Amino acid sequence: MAVRHFIEPNSFSLDEQLALLDLADRMEADPAPYAHLCDGRILATLFYEPSTRTRLSFESAMLRLGGKTLGFAGAQLSSASKGETVADTARVVSNYADVIAMRHPKEGAPLRASLYARVPVINAGDGGHAHPSQTMIDLMTIRQRKGRLDHLTVGFCGDLKFGRTVHSLTAALSQFEGNRFVFISPEELRIPQYVKDETLTPLHQTYKETVDLEAELPHLDVLYMTRIQQERFFNEEDYLRLKGCYSLNAKLLELAPSDMPVLHPLPRIDEIKLDVDSDPRAAYFDQVHNGVYIRMAIILALLGIPDPVTGNKVLK
Repeated sequence: MAVRHFIEPNSFSLDEQLALLDLADRMEADPAPYAHLCDGRILATLFYEPSTRTRLSFESAMLRLGGKTLGFAGAQLSSASKGETVADTARVVSNYADVIAMRHPKEGAPLRASLYARVPVINAGDGGHAHPSQTMIDLMTIRQRKGRLDHLTVGFCGDLKFGRTVHSLTAALSQFEGNRFVFISPEELRIPQYVKDETLTPLHQTYKETVDLEAELPHLDVLYMTRIQQERFFNEEDYLRLKGCYSLNAKLLELAPSDMPVLHPLPRIDEIKLDVDSDPRAAYFDQVHNGVYIRMAIILALLGIPDPVTGNKVLK
């Protein structure tokens, strides 16, 4: 069987994505049967840019499955600092590990790695392009909170231009019937044209673009906040001008429906105030919790290890 990779959410079919969510739910409910499924297996985490949650979440996932991890947490700590290409790194690390999770500041780097690796490659975030494991976490959290993934009005607020989690989740939710998208951002950080051309227009999705979070809050089923990403800006002046443009606090949240979860991929800066944390609608730490189980499920799926509870594999 050919090696499968997880580069974008649609690397897996819709049925496979749903099977992945079901597996993650089962593991969260009862982790014990899964504790030794990756005994003797190794995950390599190749992180060319800083990360706390994603890298530690992948490592935690592999350790909870009984496997081991190795890797680096910065390009300066790898042979990239000597000029080694992503392709060569993938070839080399394929000899050391059974699966690779890669984060890279350049769009397409994990895809390139997958062309040369002899083991599965997971895109753990590439520039402003995609973050598919985060997307699966978001789907898991929305489904837990709302009981469904269809017929939802989903608001995305903040940096929609560089926000790879927004691009990936929009594509994923577009697979389900009846969803409507509200993109809330400053003019300079609007959803990119390629998301419209590749996802929204061909799939005939209903969406609107606006700058007004307050006006949209009463009408949303889900709110997805994002930070203004300083590392994606070319100059400090533009970042400083835009960084505080949205700030969700407890007072503003009073306008929203009582069952509207607030999601955020983290880290947050000032776009969600601390007084929101105690609101039952705050779902961003649930996302962190779910991340370990989703990444456990992705690792099992790519390694072709069946679920010991059902006997089934995620990937057909």
